[in-house]
Amino acid sequence: MDLELEHDVALVTASSAGLGYGSAEALADAGADVVICGRDAEKLATAEKALESVGTGRAVGVEADITDPDSIEDLVEVAVDEFGGIDHLVTSAGGVPPGTFDETTEKDWYGAYDMLVMSVVWTVKTAAPYLRQSDAGTITCITSTSVQEAIDGLVLSNAVRRGVVGLVKTLAREYAPDVRANAVLPGAHETSRIEELVEDSVERGEYDSYDEGLRSWADDIPLGRVGDPRELGDVVAFLASRRASFVNGAALPVDGGRLRS
Repeated sequence: MDLELEHDVALVTASSAGLGYGSAEALADAGADVVICGRDAEKLATAEKALESVGTGRAVGVEADITDPDSIEDLVEVAVDEFGGIDHLVTSAGGVPPGTFDETTEKDWYGAYDMLVMSVVWTVKTAAPYLRQSDAGTITCITSTSVQEAIDGLVLSNAVRRGVVGLVKTLAREYAPDVRANAVLPGAHETSRIEELVEDSVERGEYDSYDEGLRSWADDIPLGRVGDPRELGDVVAFLASRRASFVNGAALPVDGGRLRS
């Protein structure tokens, strides 16, 4: 399927690895020029080089902290200077600390809000003028299935991420018809975070091998496995494309069928 993204410009935040990188890779594979960002210069350079070999467009990596609005302004400025505008914005963010309600501090709550919600607010506000100038502007926010079903031990994600979905639903009405806004709700994917958790469980003796530990994450997934970040990325690229031109305000789970709601 031709997604008609060739020569479009996509800005993907928190994208030197994980779900953000999987999204950038899918967009690049569809022919888009991509701007990625991260805080680790070495990891960012590796991701930029890898993306350059994926599609026909260019990839530009920018060191940026998405919890700093000034850094986000610089990021958007680089994208516009390099490519003349922005057609597609994909917001991603790192995970927030796990824990129960009693274990979390006030500082944890404010940090999670900046990471998960304000990073989206700042990025959308800064990129919005350019998205509106595009003939097919889109916003796709990567959140989590926790916005539909709470996950034990992840109170910050359960509570705070819901604000992003509320924002997406609002933007889908306020920015239409010039810009479409959607969210994707990933379940378990084999990102570096899950790899670390599995490796830790193997070291604790809970599992005999990495593969056994990884399979445990799929116990309640009907498809019987965790996802690959690129599988999430392919959904993101579709939502950004003209093929999804009547999809607006959706919150789409990408979780192998785990959600029952």
